[in-house]
Parts: sequence; C-alpha cells; structure tokens
Amino acid sequence: MEEFEVGQEVEIIIGSFSKIGITVLVDEFCEGMLYTNEVYQRLEEGQRLKAYVKKIREDGKLDLSLQPLGFRNSITKFQVQVLNALKAHNGFLPLTDKSSPETIKYELGMSKKAFKNAIGGLYKNKVVDLEENGIRLKVYEV
Repeated sequence: MEEFEVGQEVEIIIGSFSKIGITVLVDEFCEGMLYTNEVYQRLEEGQRLKAYVKKIREDGKLDLSLQPLGFRNSITKFQVQVLNALKAHNGFLPLTDKSSPETIKYELGMSKKAFKNAIGGLYKNKVVDLEENGIRLKVYEV
C-alpha cells in the first residue's frame, strides 16, 4: 500500500460531484475528496491536475487541497494570480476589501481571505496601490 504524507503533492483525476465535495482518484491508487467550499475553479469529470494531501483519514481516504499547504506557499501563488490579473487588465482591477466573496471568486478564482492576504503582501512590498475603487499596479521607472 502506498503511503501518503500531509503536504505531499499528488496527481488527481476528477470523479463525481456531490454537495459536500468532489470525489477524486489520487495517483491512480486511492480515493480522495476536494471540499466544495475550498475549490475556486471550474472542474470537469476526468480532468487531471495536481493537488496536495491535507489530511489522511482513518478510513484511508485523503482530504485534498488544490493549493499548497501552508500560508507561505499559498500567498505567493495568490500574489502571482493577482499580478497576472492586473497585467491582463491594464494594471487595474476594480476589486477592494469591500468586494463580495462571490465577485472575488468569479474574477480571480480565490477566496476573499486569500485575496486580502495577497493584496496585503503586494501592498507591503510596494507593488500595488490601494485605491477607493480598486487596486492599481505600480509602474516602476528605471
């Protein structure tokens, strides 16, 4: 029997959808679960992608996450997502900490908490300006 560790990257194949979550096949070996409230992208049955082991349950099944575990790993990924979105929209996004969680999920594919953490990090590093009606990418002049 294959041994898994919390935090381990695995390959999954999307299986069936339920109210609780999405049943997946992990490394073509065992069953796992992605919980609906933690999925921020559209998934289709049969789709293959990377996931991370979040918890190993007593029944041998795995709880999984599409984001790397740990604040440092996920915040970097979300910062990159926000920067890519800013670049794709001429350096401005009409999103703020007052935007609805649904709008943020739709526009960026992440939770409001992840969005606020990403924006906080980008602001602290002087990469973006926070404006009343959105976020603006700072232009660095050489």
